[in-house]
Amino acid sequence: MKRSVITGAGRGIGRAIALRLAEKGSHLILHGRDKGALAETRVKVTEKGGTAEIVIADLIRPRDIDALVSKVGGGPLDVLVNNAGVGCVKPFEEVSLDEWRESLAVNVTAPFLLVRGLVPFMERGAAIVNILSIAARTGFPGWSVYSMCKFALEGFSQSIREELRERGVRVINIYPAATDTDIWNNVPGDWPREKMLPPGEVADAVYYAVTRPGPVSVENITVGGIAGKL
Repeated sequence: MKRSVITGAGRGIGRAIALRLAEKGSHLILHGRDKGALAETRVKVTEKGGTAEIVIADLIRPRDIDALVSKVGGGPLDVLVNNAGVGCVKPFEEVSLDEWRESLAVNVTAPFLLVRGLVPFMERGAAIVNILSIAARTGFPGWSVYSMCKFALEGFSQSIREELRERGVRVINIYPAATDTDIWNNVPGDWPREKMLPPGEVADAVYYAVTRPGPVSVENITVGGIAGKL
């Protein structure tokens, strides 16, 4: 039975990835903060033939991350998807220190702690998937904090990829363009969501990368829309 951990699996890209990875014999550990949304994801996973369990954890708190790692322990782990994230979108002069710290905690520190805690359970052919963004390579006005976090996770990912090669653990980075998820509900401005990527396209990229044979590593995938970066 393949075991996968997906953070932020209650909705959006995380839910889409869960449904794409759900197949007969798979077991998914679904992380999030919204128990109701996670329960909906679990139902959909079981309808596709997989099994799932829910772990409620606030990635701002290291002790919650430790509890998530403990929940996963006890058996081999095939896939870790670092998908959960928060977006702070405003001019940099208006960003509070608390917003800066929260963004770092969820978007950078949590993936670090999860990778450090879960790699011991990963065998050759396992995969760490980081859902980054085109903002990991290009800065955008008003997105300084978000882009800073993605740039940081990009550097961390590139380094651990080299450290984990000898163990046969793959590190896969996905760079979606603007994707139609709930994050846009709290982003100021008028955004053309009808032109954005559907979450399922990102999930398809993840599925393709993690289902390659163990010796094959698809390390970086950029998923864009014909409309451009938006």
